[in-house]
Amino acid sequence: MIDAVPFFFALGAVASLLKSGLRLPAAVFETLSIYLLLAIGLKGGVEIARAENVALWRDAGLAMGLGAVIPLFVFPLFRLRFGRADAASLAAHYGSVSIVTFAVGAAVLAGRGVEVEGHLALLAALMEAPALIVATLLARLGQRSSDGSSATAALVHEVLANKSVLLLGGGILIGWAAGPEGAAPLAPLFVDLFKGALCLFLLEMGLVAAERLPDLRRAGLFLIGCALSLPPVLALGGWGVAQAMDLGLGGTVLMMTLAGSASYIAAPTAMRIAVPEANPALGVAAALAVTFPFNLVLGIPLYLWWAQRMAG
Repeated sequence: MIDAVPFFFALGAVASLLKSGLRLPAAVFETLSIYLLLAIGLKGGVEIARAENVALWRDAGLAMGLGAVIPLFVFPLFRLRFGRADAASLAAHYGSVSIVTFAVGAAVLAGRGVEVEGHLALLAALMEAPALIVATLLARLGQRSSDGSSATAALVHEVLANKSVLLLGGGILIGWAAGPEGAAPLAPLFVDLFKGALCLFLLEMGLVAAERLPDLRRAGLFLIGCALSLPPVLALGGWGVAQAMDLGLGGTVLMMTLAGSASYIAAPTAMRIAVPEANPALGVAAALAVTFPFNLVLGIPLYLWWAQRMAG
């Protein structure tokens, strides 16, 4: 069975390349973003309340550690071609995670009847901030700034008050507090309609990704090669962490998906404040125009195949 979800992204990309003028209204796109983040958080919170996972804090520490280590791994690679600021910004994009890629992976697994541990949504939320902090430290290493304290405060506020972190974390707390019975009346909205809303969101993301292709061409083949090769390499790190967490098949695939994804929402916003001298087009073009479609079309099926093979 072929999952229809990625085809909506392809449709948006083709529509943009053909200059069809297709576009979702900004208010609709914003509403879909809010809806998807809340839906993911609610589902995760309900599953946490149902499972009462005693290993939750261990898994949270491992996930945050992975988010902090990835920038340290990819920064020297990007430093081969780019300056310190741009390399650190790119490291932030690939160390942070894409919640939309996570949502697509969850939808694919649900379509195949593969169960997923409920606290994966919480781990996704926790993996946002460490990479942004480490990347900022890499950018500022050896530098002195008279307004460093104010810049640091602004970054902390941007990370914690970021829309994706706030909505995802808030949804988790609501789902956990309400529990399975309290959240049951919300299922027709936040469960039954989730996949359809995700398809519309991906349609718009395909339009946006195609518009970033000129930035990608200017960046050169080096960045394109990194954007294609890093996801499966980083996903192997996610697989190793999933083994330490003792996750099942579904949780392993989603942890690999998170590790192999790249942020194009939280990271650009945070880097604009923390590393304003970096070129924002590099990270967004690589993450959105290359890594995101790669994961949708090839990455997630590859991670599922690998996890199944390693599970015997």
